[in-house]
Amino acid sequence: MDNITHSVVGLGVGELIQRSLPPEAAAPRQTTRHRLLLTACALASNFPDLDLLLTRQLPPPLGYLLHHRGHTHTLLYLLPQAILLLAALWLLWPNARTLLRESRHARLGLLLAMAAGFLLHISMDFLNSYGVHPFYPFKPDWYYGDMIFIVEPVFWVAFGVPLALSLHTRARWVLLGGLFAALAYFAGHGYLNWGAFEALAALGGAIAVLRIMHMHSRRALALALGICAAFVGVQFAASHAGRTQLAKHLQALDPASRVVDIAMTAFPAQPLCWTFASVEANEAAATYRLRRGVISLAPGWLAVADCPAALQARGGEPSTAGAADAAGAATRPAAPGISLQSEWQGSLSTLRRLAASNCELNAWLRFARIPQVSEDVASDQRFAATPRGNFTTLEIKPRPGCQGAIPEWGMPRADLLSGAGSKP
Repeated sequence: MDNITHSVVGLGVGELIQRSLPPEAAAPRQTTRHRLLLTACALASNFPDLDLLLTRQLPPPLGYLLHHRGHTHTLLYLLPQAILLLAALWLLWPNARTLLRESRHARLGLLLAMAAGFLLHISMDFLNSYGVHPFYPFKPDWYYGDMIFIVEPVFWVAFGVPLALSLHTRARWVLLGGLFAALAYFAGHGYLNWGAFEALAALGGAIAVLRIMHMHSRRALALALGICAAFVGVQFAASHAGRTQLAKHLQALDPASRVVDIAMTAFPAQPLCWTFASVEANEAAATYRLRRGVISLAPGWLAVADCPAALQARGGEPSTAGAADAAGAATRPAAPGISLQSEWQGSLSTLRRLAASNCELNAWLRFARIPQVSEDVASDQRFAATPRGNFTTLEIKPRPGCQGAIPEWGMPRADLLSGAGSKP
């Protein structure tokens, strides 16, 4: 997830923990604890992304692909991060240090806030199609939730509204106005459809009315947590339904091929619209095919054309430059609610040969889930439609070896490589 979402959810959960504990004996101590728990939970919710400082250990794009969501996003390495954060808070915050010495409730709250923040970070990163490998080194496999867009305004509204209303200054109206303006901006620029914008505005208004008229802040935050959990549940069901429908359709298009994987990417605040990138393999022909497109789960209600345009692949765009056997496909309806926007067919023998002989490509395959690989270039088609271009694109050049140590993450497409997964 993006760091705004991590921060808003971290602050909301920190506030919920703070208000669920018995108050401190004196008002200054209560103020210190309040600030401490919110700070700790928000920092812990962002701390694992400090691995961005490690991305220069490998040349681009490998540094980012292999070190972001790397070791700091594993359960084993959460413990040293927690110790480091605790030490920083203890050394740099004298009032908090004094409070922690004297208050059992403050110590418990800090423990809960930090644990919640770190676990929230990994859990929320799991929810999208980028993936995490939390059980490394015991199990290096990637896990993909394929449920939530990487920037999700439902979380902003659910937690942002009660957090803003808990303030007793004019800043509350500035924050609420900024939230509304951000949603309107995303809708106006094609990242959020107007129906989703209206639903978010109605959700925020309902939370605000409940908070102002009837609801205690702790209950409002618990409601926010429940709304987010329910939204994740809806997205899980929608993703599963979309993948099942797509698998049947793709198998019918080419019965000789096997559907290996379908990566589902949600649209913001819109359970009906999804982009997908699929991998199909035909071992008899020694080929594999990638497809990209958009699916609407209720085309009679929301057509594919009405899904947010800025997040869709461009119809008729060519596949990655230099790729062999590339075949750009014009956007076309494939079935009710399914629009195929690009296709590409590659050689399994080429993929396996390069994976076994080229160190950099072998390292790149420790990240790539939808790998489009030719003799001279590789890209992960999950990210073909990002506004700034495909950040995964790797130029394949003959080199004697890799520069820097390569993390031993599992290869998402080991099922295509047939034993080519060991380092050359």
